[in-house]
Order: sequence, then C-alpha cells, then structure tokens
Amino acid sequence: MNEDIRLMREALLKAHEAFARGDVPVGAVIINNNKIIGAGSNIKTHDPTAHAEMQAIREACSNLNSWNLNNCTLYVTLEPCAMCAGACVNARLARVVFGAYDYKAGAGGTLYNILQDTRLNHRCQVTGGVLQSECLNLLQNYFVMRRNKIYAADLR
Repeated sequence: MNEDIRLMREALLKAHEAFARGDVPVGAVIINNNKIIGAGSNIKTHDPTAHAEMQAIREACSNLNSWNLNNCTLYVTLEPCAMCAGACVNARLARVVFGAYDYKAGAGGTLYNILQDTRLNHRCQVTGGVLQSECLNLLQNYFVMRRNKIYAADLR
C-alpha cells in the first residue's frame, strides 16, 4: 500500500498542475516496472476526450509502442468516468488505483463498474480511496474557487 500512496502522490502532482492552469484538477500516471511511462491531467479544450486518464494512456502506449498495457497500473486522483474506464479495459490495464470516488459519474464501482464487468473481454483490478481526502479536497477547492469567481463576476 505504501507504493500506492507514493504513486498517487505523483498523480496528485499532475492534478495540481491542472489546478494551477485553471483546469479541473484530475491527474493520472501509468506505471510499468516501477517507472512512470505515461502521465496526464485534465485539459480545458474543445475535446471531450481530454481527460487525465486518456492523456496518460496515449502517452504510455506511445512510449511502449503498443496499445496493450497489460503489465501496467493507472493511478488517477478521481474514479474514472465511463469513457476512461472503457479505455482502461480496451488498453488491457492490469490495475486501476483511484483517489476520490465519483458518485455522479464513477465507472470504477460507484455508479457503474465497467472496469470489472464480466461481460467484457478484460477486467482490471481496482483499488479505490487511496489518498481520498487529499484528492477530494483539491477538487472541492477548485469548484469553490470557480463558483466564487462566477459569483464575483455576476456582482459587477
């Protein structure tokens, strides 16, 4: 579990980068043989696939020159959504470790369980709640700041 905490802290660094840019603070890293081979954070674009997990998966696949990440683990600060969970299954990730649970869109066991759906051709091992309070606090702080900016603009 100490290794999970250490690597979730790496994902949190990526989330803090997103926060500093004004993006939703979700960060992700992919590990293979104890080495980070992919990393990402949410990016505000006109691309609905620009989630941290998708960025990390693309980079990891590029670095391995393969679509198959069956010996890899994804660490992400927020439970993957349906799109990202589907990408994890399609990339054959061995394991997904996430921080905060997503009760509105989580597809790692909270709302859906795409990562372990026996009807699919691959299932990922899942560990949730690693550094949950740190991951959740960062997200909550972002949305409080965002709402305050919106309200401050409305008062002018």
